[in-house]
Amino acid sequence: MNLQRSYLADFVSLLFPELCAACRESLVANEHLLCTDCRFNLPYTNFHLQPDNIVARQFWGKINIEAAFALFYFNKGGKIQNILHQLKYNGQQKVGNLLGNIAGGQLAKNEIFNTVDFIIPVPLHKKRFRERGYNQSTRFAEGLADKLNAAVEEDNLVRVKSTETQTHKSRFARFENMQEVFVIINPEKLKGKHVLLVDDVITTGSTLEACGEQLLKVEGLKLSIATIAYAE
Repeated sequence: MNLQRSYLADFVSLLFPELCAACRESLVANEHLLCTDCRFNLPYTNFHLQPDNIVARQFWGKINIEAAFALFYFNKGGKIQNILHQLKYNGQQKVGNLLGNIAGGQLAKNEIFNTVDFIIPVPLHKKRFRERGYNQSTRFAEGLADKLNAAVEEDNLVRVKSTETQTHKSRFARFENMQEVFVIINPEKLKGKHVLLVDDVITTGSTLEACGEQLLKVEGLKLSIATIAYAE
């Protein structure tokens, strides 16, 4: 019976091969979601080794953070864009978990990130959540939580206002667009805790800044930030 299942699985894989989320080449035996070459050669930032990295500097003088991190550099048309497209639009939620595991493995080597109590994903508006069926940042958060021994707190920070697309806006326009968008439902639960705020991509940081402003209103809260990618 097991042999028959193996033959069937091989036959199905010939007709419908599983593709690497990054390079879109067929995966071979024992490869899952990402091929071996991509796992080792994607544009990792190593920001977990650089306290004053580019992402951290984006928040200097704006909001008070303990540390900031992005797993990859993002380049338009590159492999990271492919990965994020699979995660956000093609329903490959497990890609988010995998990237969270990879990021968490790096951050677990950093003392600051080892003190995280809660991981909070940047929330989607209810309309966008209904369209997609899930929040890609939550899947990333779940993968991080496995490695950092922290809890995912998905429903405490909520988006109460839908916003226009940020793509073609200036930094100031993006900041204005994000005002009064997020609220904290249960601040008592976050008092005195170290919160890791996570998102898929950081460009200007306006969305993360708006979320961070709300979170930092909570008494004694310490804030760090992590994303899948940093768009240069």
